[in-house]
Amino acid sequence: MTQKFDASILRDARRVVVKVGSSLVTNEGRGLDEAAIGEWCRQMSLLVRQGREVIMVSSGAIAEGMKRLGWTTRPSAISELQAAAAVGQMGLAQMYETKLRENGLGSAQVLLTHADLADRERYLNARSTLLTLLKLGVLPVINENDTVVNDEIKFGDNDTLGALVANLVEADALVILTDQKGLYTADPRKDPGAQFVHVAQAGNPALEAMAGGVGSSLGRGGMITKILAARRAAGSGASTVIAWGREPDALLRLSQGESIGTLLVAPTQKTQARKQWMVDHLQMRGSVTVDAGAVQKLRSGGSSLLPIGMTAVEGEFSRGDVIAIRSDEGVEVARGLANYASAEARLLCRKPSSVFEKLLGYMAEPEMVHRDNLVLSR
Repeated sequence: MTQKFDASILRDARRVVVKVGSSLVTNEGRGLDEAAIGEWCRQMSLLVRQGREVIMVSSGAIAEGMKRLGWTTRPSAISELQAAAAVGQMGLAQMYETKLRENGLGSAQVLLTHADLADRERYLNARSTLLTLLKLGVLPVINENDTVVNDEIKFGDNDTLGALVANLVEADALVILTDQKGLYTADPRKDPGAQFVHVAQAGNPALEAMAGGVGSSLGRGGMITKILAARRAAGSGASTVIAWGREPDALLRLSQGESIGTLLVAPTQKTQARKQWMVDHLQMRGSVTVDAGAVQKLRSGGSSLLPIGMTAVEGEFSRGDVIAIRSDEGVEVARGLANYASAEARLLCRKPSSVFEKLLGYMAEPEMVHRDNLVLSR
């Protein structure tokens, strides 16, 4: 099942999501590990200077809150977990801010819930915010918003959150730093014949059988959640690495194509995965009709759909819904994610972006459908 290691997968990755677990961040619950966090921040700042875009997904708020509150065991009551998160998040954000600033990099705290990514409008808002931060050279530090979520909407572990963020920003790679070297064919503590898995295909069912078991008492994950996260990230074309978080210069060496940890390769390229999702989206909420000039620009490739080229809007849809883009003859030219709801789109037909704020009271984006969220119809 193991395939050949391809150094280019990580060496060529331009947008990377890095996830670190509670046991690493808090040094097995003894408090925030300043040296370790400082080391990851140093490496991430160097990656940014190389022209890469980096997002950090960090666990540790609840564990740090437990330490500050003097609790030795993780509570089961949701209100106590939320209280611990509220206390610990202060220190966690401050630590990342301090260490990133020491390395010349600005930071931003972003707290997400499942509802933020399940709702298409909030999904697009979160995506726009993160991409804007990256464009500004600011490194987002993301955690689950444990102070407001409940059992029905919790991600359950930040491995899943890391994968969802990778999908959200269309990352090239997800790096999960953990307290283990990577994946073995069996538990090496129990089976002396267990072999290390250097490379495999994300989503291979055999991986889940190998990864049975739970994580530490501090976190909620384990190797199984990392394998499932890799499968989820592969849905948008991102490959995943599971590596030991205290491996010297792990992030820098991975970026140079060095084989560290377990690489789980996405079977589908990023652009192909996104386009296939668009093509397979059967329930479109509505459509916009565009003039011949807009059709020509779209078909030439690389162009977004601007409202000035729109002549009509059909149906009722919200920001974030998939809509069809049709020619005056009714032929579907493309489909994509709407940046504006149908009522707003009707006001924007034939209008330049310079008047959007006057018409709507705000401006989300200058495009109706951005080229990154658009796929041409066959």
